[in-house]
Amino acid sequence: MNIPAELKYTKDHEWVRIDGDVATIGITDFAQGELGDIVYVEVETLDETLDREEVFGTVEAVKTVSDLFLPLTGEITEFNESLEDEPEKVNSDPYGEGWMIRVKFSEASEVDDLLSADDYKALIGA
Repeated sequence: MNIPAELKYTKDHEWVRIDGDVATIGITDFAQGELGDIVYVEVETLDETLDREEVFGTVEAVKTVSDLFLPLTGEITEFNESLEDEPEKVNSDPYGEGWMIRVKFSEASEVDDLLSADDYKALIGA
């Protein structure tokens, strides 16, 4: 299982890559493996400002639909539109081509509340 050390994680199985005041967000390798084949990613919150832990979208797999929770308060500035035609990128490359959104976050202190790779490994028993 791939859990890159340079990323931050949430208890809800999202990963976060911080670049200045912008966070790129997707779901973890563990999450996509648990969900199975992903057939649809829906994000209808583009250009909206949401609080941390609010639902920003859903990911639909063959067997289930799961909510996606925003790890940091901020404005959703970008959606990975390639997922509309190729949602399977979330399965094949969850930390690269399968990223979901970018957020201009407003509460830098919230970054400190995210899990490290080691903390996330402990959470999932890896």
